[in-house]
Amino acid sequence: MDTHRARPAAAPHSQRPAVTELRLSAFKSHRNAVFPLGPLTLFRGASGSGKSSALQAYEALARLAGGDSLDEALAPVAGGAPACVPHQARPDAQGRRGFRIGCTVDGPAGTVLLDVAVQAEPELRVVGERLTGSGRTLLSTALRDPGLRTVEAAWHTAGSVPVTRAPLPDDRLGTSLLPLRVAGKTAGQRLVLDAAEQVVVALRSVFACDPRPELMRTPVAARDGLLRSACDNLAAVLGRTRHECATRHAALVTAVGAGCRGTVEGLSVQDLDGGFVRGVLGRDAGPDTPLERLGDGELRYLALSLVLMTGPGVLDMDPVAEVLPARQALTVLADGFDRCLDPRQARSLLALAARMCERGHVRLVGTVRGDVPQESQGAGEGAGVASMVDLGV
Repeated sequence: MDTHRARPAAAPHSQRPAVTELRLSAFKSHRNAVFPLGPLTLFRGASGSGKSSALQAYEALARLAGGDSLDEALAPVAGGAPACVPHQARPDAQGRRGFRIGCTVDGPAGTVLLDVAVQAEPELRVVGERLTGSGRTLLSTALRDPGLRTVEAAWHTAGSVPVTRAPLPDDRLGTSLLPLRVAGKTAGQRLVLDAAEQVVVALRSVFACDPRPELMRTPVAARDGLLRSACDNLAAVLGRTRHECATRHAALVTAVGAGCRGTVEGLSVQDLDGGFVRGVLGRDAGPDTPLERLGDGELRYLALSLVLMTGPGVLDMDPVAEVLPARQALTVLADGFDRCLDPRQARSLLALAARMCERGHVRLVGTVRGDVPQESQGAGEGAGVASMVDLGV
């Protein structure tokens, strides 16, 4: 069973579009689930309760908004599209099964809702999409002819022709294609474009991050300067960022010191043969510590701290280039946010996340173990931005 807090009262619309609600109408173990998302939202529950599934649905929406096909968007899900179908969902008379996901995005255009219905079997395709805002349907699509690889789309025009109709591909998100199809000549068309842009900007801000300590212990090419999701090229990124902003780097050193054993005086990079580098922790006494000698928890703590304290320009992601960075918020998806961390590290990292999310340019949606102590939730400064979603078994 899904349990969640009631959605808080709407705040004044931010200049940074943000996903404020995730809807899993039918996705894996979730049915009719609605999850409000704040600046820092953590899903907590026992194994199998659906924590990771919620983040998988969010990431799939983000990938679709970025222009991925359904196959590409669902690639990170083990088992692909069929694994997204709710357990024991029965096929219809034509043998079709699927899933439904959606989200709410708040921003300059107001509150905009996106809902997507996907057929997973026998063929993978979008069979329905709806974009709503300002009290009206702005875009709707439907599969009219199963023999065609298109859906019939209709979007709001409010001109001499109130609705424009055209076919769209059945393996893409129609909302992400609207800027290529809508001219923006009428007030209705501009309303559609504003809503679509808001949704795309919010979803494309996502960086799914799952640091892999076993991959972070080998030297990496010095030029590999955009941090990947597995953070396996962390050393190269540290080599770049320590020269770009001394103030931010000093703050990172302080944050890392709270999660590593012993006193940390610096974070540096050692050049190796062949254009490779390794990361090094500076110590106040004794020799420096190469990153490969750190424990799994220390490496995950370091990587997540870097992600929370930086921006899209340092991460391997594709933000919306046409929109100013000040109008976008980085959203970090962190499945197993506290994995490998001891209670002290978990408290420190959550406190850091809360402080960074309070500033408004970073948001975090993560999952944590069911036994994380209540006092760890955004402990310290910034705790007011943290919220916990408890999931049953």
